[in-house]
Amino acid sequence: MVAIIVHGGAGTIKKEDRIPRVIEGVRDAVLAGWRELKRGSALDAVEEAVKALEDNPIFNAGTGSVLTLDGKVEMDAAIMRGKTLEAGAVAGIWGVRNPISVARKVMEKTDHVILSGEGAVKFARLMGFEEYDPRTDERLKQWEELKKKLLETGEVKHWKKLGELIKGYPEVLRSTVGAVAFDGDEVVAGTSTGGIFLKMFGRVGDTPIIGGGTYANEVAGASCTGLGEVAIKLALAKSATDFVRLGMNAQAASDAAISLATKYFGADTMGIIMVDSRGNIGFTKNTKHMSYAFIKDGMNEPQAGV
Repeated sequence: MVAIIVHGGAGTIKKEDRIPRVIEGVRDAVLAGWRELKRGSALDAVEEAVKALEDNPIFNAGTGSVLTLDGKVEMDAAIMRGKTLEAGAVAGIWGVRNPISVARKVMEKTDHVILSGEGAVKFARLMGFEEYDPRTDERLKQWEELKKKLLETGEVKHWKKLGELIKGYPEVLRSTVGAVAFDGDEVVAGTSTGGIFLKMFGRVGDTPIIGGGTYANEVAGASCTGLGEVAIKLALAKSATDFVRLGMNAQAASDAAISLATKYFGADTMGIIMVDSRGNIGFTKNTKHMSYAFIKDGMNEPQAGV
């Protein structure tokens, strides 16, 4: 049984009128992946689904990525094949349209797993990816507002006051997009993000950390979203697949993974999507929202929601 699920980020969608646009975005993305999956490739399906999310400025990945403290874009992405454990990732990349596609090239064209910063950009140019500015007017406006708030309150020393900032601007946590697919032969997982608003320049989240925010093996695949530091500390994507190896299906494993995040780091921290090698789909969050869409054999239309 073939199956694919995507997510558009966990957190709080403060403006309720954005929800229909978010649902439409994840629905379009899962259909883009589904078309490739029906041709037989989970790898192509995950890449195309994530590219669709990266190209939609409502999501925090690719075009529309959030900005760092100094107003720049530093994006992360990763993709992993469960059958071979091949993986590729980029961290802190800028000046490209689709970081997920660069991550795939890292997997296929190098002996490495992660390329970062300027090296990742140089590699992208070598692979033919053209210069592209993913910043949008909306993100620049949000950055100005958030930076102004920080300067007015004096809360500019790293992230010590980020909790108060998040209470006033819960959308800063609505980060990361991802996809997981099973083509009947292997599971593939992919994740992409612009990170978190006003992050320290050079900060790397869980997305490109294999086992942290992205992981796939012969039994399952997972893509995480939320506070990256939580997923890294718990090796959450890998832990979720371990639950499948112990006998759980994708939904039970997703529930267990988010229970783990809640136990150690509290609510409003994480979400996860999964597919196992039997074609089961799972998704769980401990945040108010996590946009998702999935489709598998036997379904005529995707199921989507927040």
